[in-house]
Amino acid sequence: MSNPVPPPTGMAETQRPQPAGTPDATPAVRTSWRDGRSGLLLSLLMVLFSTYLLIGILTMDVGEGTDFPGPKFFPGILMVAGYVLAVLLALHYLRSPEHPTETSARTYRTFTDWSAVLWSAGGFLLFALTLETLGWIIAAAMLFWFVAKGFGSRRPLFDVSFALLISSAIYLAFSVGLGLNLPSGILGGSF
Repeated sequence: MSNPVPPPTGMAETQRPQPAGTPDATPAVRTSWRDGRSGLLLSLLMVLFSTYLLIGILTMDVGEGTDFPGPKFFPGILMVAGYVLAVLLALHYLRSPEHPTETSARTYRTFTDWSAVLWSAGGFLLFALTLETLGWIIAAAMLFWFVAKGFGSRRPLFDVSFALLISSAIYLAFSVGLGLNLPSGILGGSF
């Protein structure tokens, strides 16, 4: 058997002539202005959500004696941030559309890590069912642990310790800082 003919000198490996019947690895021809700009849908969703917040803020009944920051302050921050990020994303996708065929001729299958989904969904369900009984600190720590386990953490003692620290800090921030009551459950002596 004879060896295949080497490419002419000066041709790079990617410039070799393709055998007949081989799919061409060149990028697809752009047929529309919309090609590579599907990220604009995210900008649209952010504008819709921010507009929903704006309508909620404008139609919210707030008493005249309400102190700063008041119930309109945090939704207002989210609304402004949503509009700003939507504009920045839109500018990004308008200036430099993403064409996946330019970077690779491969086709990728989507992949869902069902183990992570089940651990996280189970944690949310358990959190919702036990919040009143166990209280915020324990239920939120349990939720954090379930999500960390779902994402593949292999340090359960660290996860539980960190989860208790974060859920306690959130409980204190809401109770002491904002004056809002989260369920205390068995730690509060209600059961």
